Amino acid sequence: MSSADAVVREAAWLAAFDPTDGLPALHASQSGPFDVIQGYLPRTPQQRRAQLYVIRKRLQEVRTAHVRRMARHWFELRIVWPSSSPSGAAEGPQQALDEAVELVLQRVGGLLLDKTHGGRFLSVAEDPAEVTVEYADPTDSLPNRADLLCAISYAADDAETNG
Repeated sequence: MSSADAVVREAAWLAAFDPTDGLPALHASQSGPFDVIQGYLPRTPQQRRAQLYVIRKRLQEVRTAHVRRMARHWFELRIVWPSSSPSGAAEGPQQALDEAVELVLQRVGGLLLDKTHGGRFLSVAEDPAEVTVEYADPTDSLPNRADLLCAISYAADDAETNG
């Protein structure tokens, strides 16, 4: 593990599914709400697909006693959600986005008594112990049939190293 692969590790956790752990599936291939789950934004995102991208907003190196180092990653999950529905109503896609966000929050929260995301990190969403969800104003998206946007932010700590 290195700080360079943190985005890939977090994307793998979000895409993983184990029917015995009680956490929701996020990928559509496992009955989740997202057609795309990946690290990093592509140059051209897919159209009319539910997408979740892991982006690193900041990398902080925390040092203790000039010898121990711990990387703290500040992740942003960017959600791109189609605003169209078969009925043409605008409320349905907004509610579906809220439901998808709830599943993501459960997945980010992790397993009971294990906030390491399957051993990928020392801890996730624990220091600081907050997860922030910010929605873009739908009045900008709906008239133009543009996608709804949402961002979920939190921190993840890597294991400490000496050096």
